[in-house]
Amino acid sequence: MVTSFRIFFLFLVLVIFSCKKTELTGSEFNTVISFDRNNLEGKKKEQYLDSIVALLKLQKNDSTIRNLYFKISTEYYYNNNLEKSLSTSLVALHLSKEVNDKEGIAKALFYVGDSYGNIKKDSAYFYYVQAEKLYYQLSDYDNMSKMLFNKAYVLFYDGNYIECEVEISKALKYLKESKDLRLIYSCNTLMGNCLEKLDNYDKALWYHQLALNSLEKMKLNDIDKKEISDYNITSIINICNLYDLKGEYSKSIKKLKGLLSKEFKEKSPRLYANVLSNLAYSKMKNKQYHNVYVMFSKSLEMVEKSGDELDVLYKKIHIGEYFLTQKDTVKAIKILREANQLAIRLKNSNEILTSLRLLSGLDKKQSLYYSNEYIKLSDSINIVQKNAHEKYARIEYETSRIEDENKILTNKNFNILIISFVLILLLVIVFVLRYFKYKNKELKFLKMQQKANEEIYLLLTDQHENINVARDNEKAKIAKELHDGIMNKIYGVRMNLGFFNAKSESEIVEKRKEYISELQNIENEIRTISHDLSRGSFFEGNDFNVLLLALIDNQKEISTTRFKYRNDEKLDWSTIQNIYKINLYRIIQEAILNINKYANAKNCDIIIQRKSNNRLKLCITDDGEGFDVENKKNGIGLLNMKERANLLKGHFTIVSKIGMGTKIQIIFYLNSVAQD
Repeated sequence: MVTSFRIFFLFLVLVIFSCKKTELTGSEFNTVISFDRNNLEGKKKEQYLDSIVALLKLQKNDSTIRNLYFKISTEYYYNNNLEKSLSTSLVALHLSKEVNDKEGIAKALFYVGDSYGNIKKDSAYFYYVQAEKLYYQLSDYDNMSKMLFNKAYVLFYDGNYIECEVEISKALKYLKESKDLRLIYSCNTLMGNCLEKLDNYDKALWYHQLALNSLEKMKLNDIDKKEISDYNITSIINICNLYDLKGEYSKSIKKLKGLLSKEFKEKSPRLYANVLSNLAYSKMKNKQYHNVYVMFSKSLEMVEKSGDELDVLYKKIHIGEYFLTQKDTVKAIKILREANQLAIRLKNSNEILTSLRLLSGLDKKQSLYYSNEYIKLSDSINIVQKNAHEKYARIEYETSRIEDENKILTNKNFNILIISFVLILLLVIVFVLRYFKYKNKELKFLKMQQKANEEIYLLLTDQHENINVARDNEKAKIAKELHDGIMNKIYGVRMNLGFFNAKSESEIVEKRKEYISELQNIENEIRTISHDLSRGSFFEGNDFNVLLLALIDNQKEISTTRFKYRNDEKLDWSTIQNIYKINLYRIIQEAILNINKYANAKNCDIIIQRKSNNRLKLCITDDGEGFDVENKKNGIGLLNMKERANLLKGHFTIVSKIGMGTKIQIIFYLNSVAQD
């Protein structure tokens, strides 16, 4: 009753303050707000925290208010409301940035990463990376090591064990002189688990022993005995798992037996259940089947009472393996099916694979089904892990790139400031000297100087506009050349190499060499793009008809569409400017790519004719699926074709209907544009 009255009183005070919209000092806030987790739980706790947040919004941004946001974020976190924990942490981040509180910014980044947790691991990783770099700048190596540990934790549970090992190694390096024994214990434990996944069992044992050594130091630092005891048991379980993996079951049995006691069961029933289950598993692997089923059943019963479904899943799989050793196929299939369904519900991919693997060998009727499911899931996990590896590497790269850009920008701004100051100083000196030297001509000089300054300003303005226009034009050219040229060539080479990858005949090997050579040509073309956007060198010395025929001929290997190219024999390409040939080539190249990707056409005709009045006509016709021109949203390919036609002052038309193919026609006058 007393506790309830206290809670009601605090809540009432908050409501009164909210209504009056008064502003409290930090010390007054600390007197009013209580974060005792034993008072409130669940929705009541959340409502209480919401009322505090509403009141905090009315206060000035100071260190006390920011610390309260951090505390509230923590309370939301322990109340299992990660969404509100995240929003509160983001507010703390914003407030810290407002006053350039670097320690607060780093702490807020850390809290944001924790709030994302297992929901969005890539986002959590991103914020941990930023917090790590900021803690490094602050020389706060303990917190920096904590961020490295958090990154490693994310990598571990995404299956990136090698990267996990690297991050933990960095953390342990910085923790050599640290007094944070809990973090040292956690890092050594995670390193041991990581090396276990990498099949380096001896080294994993060494790190788990280091974790145990740090527990001995913790005993001297007045740390809670139950906490140390739980850590100790966890490490022994990890060590026994390694003994089991090495086949040294008797060692595991001896250590686990020594842990079981009535006092341990009463104080930590869940941990007791895990020890009991692991002991039963080790005995089963050592073919000591006496009392094993009873131990498994007892541990399962205990974890079911605790409501931890993940522990229930592990126990059921172990029991299924036990029935398998006893050749009780019916019971084994029954409990492994239950485990499989639970693993699917919990989205635990490792245990789904384990249950599928065991069921595929047991359930003869559905063996093929379980085998196929196992293969599909295994393949998908490999793809996810590969993507995760690339994703986390990209986050590291992009973060460092942004930092480098900020440094460059800061240096540029500083240089501009120094130069501006020097120029201003010089101008002042010149002005003073001229003032004393030509005092009698001051008025005339000032008028002339003003006029000159105006002219310089106008010239600089015009020049700046010209530079901007030229820069935009160059960017547009680069985008077109990369999309229409390099990307199309790479697509063609990739399709061919993909087609030949699974074959090893000598003819195929020679073909593959040709496409590798083509990749080298593409590399040279990229280098050429960086030095000469006009692309004139690509067509100089080459017959344009030969280039087009080679482009068409390359499609035979990668496309089911039959391409035909017809050219006006009277057309002399040597008399035509490179700008027309470049853009014609790129338009045809883009059209071929679109036909291969989307049209599913059997035939495609490409015709170039020279008409009267010095006109050139390109017509590309296919019998593919077509599309609704009115409703179709134009992609970058069609836009590039239109832009190239406009560059040549030509007329671009496209006619298409669903099921009736597509016709693209471009007509333009030769010599209507000047070559750049």
